[in-house]
Amino acid sequence: MIPTITAFERSPDRGQGLARDMRVRWAFEEVGQPYNVRLVSFAEMKQPAHRALQPFGQIPTYEEGDLVLFETGSIVLHIAERHAGLLPDDANGRARAITWMFAAASTVEPPILELQTLKFGEGDKPWFEARLPLVQDRIRAYLRDLAARLGDADWLDGTFSAGDLMMVHVLLRVRPSGILDEFATLSAYCDRARARPAYQRAFAAQLAVANGA
Repeated sequence: MIPTITAFERSPDRGQGLARDMRVRWAFEEVGQPYNVRLVSFAEMKQPAHRALQPFGQIPTYEEGDLVLFETGSIVLHIAERHAGLLPDDANGRARAITWMFAAASTVEPPILELQTLKFGEGDKPWFEARLPLVQDRIRAYLRDLAARLGDADWLDGTFSAGDLMMVHVLLRVRPSGILDEFATLSAYCDRARARPAYQRAFAAQLAVANGA
């Protein structure tokens, strides 16, 4: 059975690959699993039919037979556990890769999302100017630690894994702010990941939607 995921009918990023369905598309491409995409509008995302799949009215969702999943970390982990290519064979390596997945979603991404919310939702508020550097510096602190841990390695823990996939996509979401460019090690890390054929295929697929193809 071919899984079906949902994605934005009109993504706010206009095809830059920053929406979270990109993580799932990328995971599918890494493991060679075909998938279908059902596009949903912003209005449809808030309707009962979609909320039955994703209670918070967001994307992506994952459907395969009777199984319905939401949250990209959960979906990517499910794909990685069912197909070879995104998790190491040894138990300890798998556990470390999963830890990096959690680190991406639970530690590194929240302040990045806070920055996006601040810029696009609170730019006209009286506290904006005071809060902006605080949020930016919180992001820098995590990126500094991450860059130190990565060092001169290609990937976070040996070979490329689902941990790298999640982490790179989180980092790409902060790239438009210019903060990522302050960390040459992390910029190069993201460039290596974006050069992977699986990433390129996933990016082309979501870009085709933005271009109306």
